[in-house]
Amino acid sequence: MVRHSEIYSVVGVIDSSLAGKDAGQALGGEKCDIPIFTDLDNALDKLSYIPDCYIYGKAPLETFIPNKERLLIMEAMKQGMDIISGLHQFFSDDPELTHIAALNGVQIKDIRKSPPLKDLHLFTGKISEVNVPVIAVLGTDCACGKMTTAVELNKTLNNIGIKSVLVATGQTSLMQGAKYGVTTDALTSQFVVGEIESSVIQAFRNERPDIILVEGQSAISHPAFMSSIGILKGSMPDGVILQHPPARKFRCDFPALAMPTPDSEIKLIETISKAKVIAITLSHEGMNEKEVLEVIENYEQKFKLPTTDVLSSGCQKLVQALSDQFPKLKQKMKIENSKFFFNKQIKRNNYLQGIDEFVHA
Repeated sequence: MVRHSEIYSVVGVIDSSLAGKDAGQALGGEKCDIPIFTDLDNALDKLSYIPDCYIYGKAPLETFIPNKERLLIMEAMKQGMDIISGLHQFFSDDPELTHIAALNGVQIKDIRKSPPLKDLHLFTGKISEVNVPVIAVLGTDCACGKMTTAVELNKTLNNIGIKSVLVATGQTSLMQGAKYGVTTDALTSQFVVGEIESSVIQAFRNERPDIILVEGQSAISHPAFMSSIGILKGSMPDGVILQHPPARKFRCDFPALAMPTPDSEIKLIETISKAKVIAITLSHEGMNEKEVLEVIENYEQKFKLPTTDVLSSGCQKLVQALSDQFPKLKQKMKIENSKFFFNKQIKRNNYLQGIDEFVHA
């Protein structure tokens, strides 16, 4: 949400362990003027106004949030803030919380709440109608940067004139403003594949894009989660970008489970689906710049796949990989590139003509 949001303007983050820092810098980037506060009282004391929303941004493994955090939700509503939650615990089904919301004229939005049964989809096979590249951004673990890579690549493609649409599969991407998608891990298992297929088809029919990106969840190999398998089956991708944190030794939140290697994950992906992994992207957590560059060189030699860290090096290698894999995209990129230089030349000629007219005047 700090890095990218099309819906909300983030004015502060509550994190007692990083209080006093700038959120952008705390994430390893540039200063973004989003302060980090100790708690809700500290935030409301420092801010010059009460924000419109209180976004519960944690994703705990527990079924229900601790009581002290429940009290924070209540206090935020009493201060006049709407509640945006991505939990499996639905605040809008809680009589006490809905009562407080009604008393204070605020709304509760549970992002993970699945659609009514009548609106859910089973797999139909109509995904075959989609005749543009579908690229799934999968990973080797949870919280390793799949969404960030998908968002950055989506922005880059649109910026160079390639119409790209991102299909969300988790609550955060939907909070960020993704127009298409579902929270896969909140669905009854029978509907996961169908809902992913339906989201991709909707994005294709409504937007007529040049390419569709599908956000991944967890990892195919992760024993605790199943979403990635549904994403792989439902989107039937034409290619996969694999996100990996090289310095991570154990799976996030599971210290007894060792991390898989990129090659073992690639084998699983390419066994389950017809798609090939076309690039590797890195999470640079726990690594310095030199180490990242060494890993990139190592992976490119070992796997013969373009490898990059989009946060530090951008998406150029990914764009090139897509161009190499899909001739129609390559042609569109050439056309857009020609338009760019043509428009640039026109602007230059107009500028020179203006100077010439000024001098003669």
